[in-house]
Amino acid sequence: MRAQPFPEHLTGWTAEQVRAAEAPLLAAGEPLMRRAAAALAEVVRDVLRDRARAVEQGPGILVLAGSGDNGGDALFAAAELAGKGARVSVIETGSRVHEGAAAAARAAGARWVQLDDGLDHAAHDAAVILDGILGIGGDSPALRCDARTAVARLRELLHLDDPAIVNLNRDARAGRPAIVAVDLPSGVHADDGSVPDPTVLPADVTVTFGAVKAGLLREPAARYAGEVRLVELGLERA
Repeated sequence: MRAQPFPEHLTGWTAEQVRAAEAPLLAAGEPLMRRAAAALAEVVRDVLRDRARAVEQGPGILVLAGSGDNGGDALFAAAELAGKGARVSVIETGSRVHEGAAAAARAAGARWVQLDDGLDHAAHDAAVILDGILGIGGDSPALRCDARTAVARLRELLHLDDPAIVNLNRDARAGRPAIVAVDLPSGVHADDGSVPDPTVLPADVTVTFGAVKAGLLREPAARYAGEVRLVELGLERA
């Protein structure tokens, strides 16, 4: 299953609508997370190909894995990419991670690094950064604790607070890691597009699952989303 750019006329879905549409599929045993992760891994391969890299060449991939399903999506994708040759580093940004996805990533060769002494090296080594910190489940999108610390440090390392860097053209941006957001950039509100704290990683590509989240179509969140690619999961809108 490949992710596709979404048509401009699409109306976004709220988080509640997405959860309601997912419920019957999950109850029927549909492996939505594995399907989403496979599509996410394919987008990462596309991003690497755009930069004249291949997974088999062993590029570095840094995964920021949160506690929820987005972290699970990112880790299952990391497992697939590590199995193909990528050098995957994982930083946990929450109190836990999806156990099955973490086990799959470890078995495929992903290594866990600590935020305080491993982030800088992993970021400098990365061709792609996967933002799987937060999704549609939280009450507030603002990053906290280790998640905020990690993103703030990455913004500093990548000079993302410098407008001259942020507004570089595509060829110039190829000199820094590509940022791929899982479902939506962590720190933006899924429904109204608000960004309560600008400590957000601006994505080059956002891979959104099942339906385009309404917030991705609204400012200021749309500015952080980059190119939005939709992965169809067979959701039916009520």
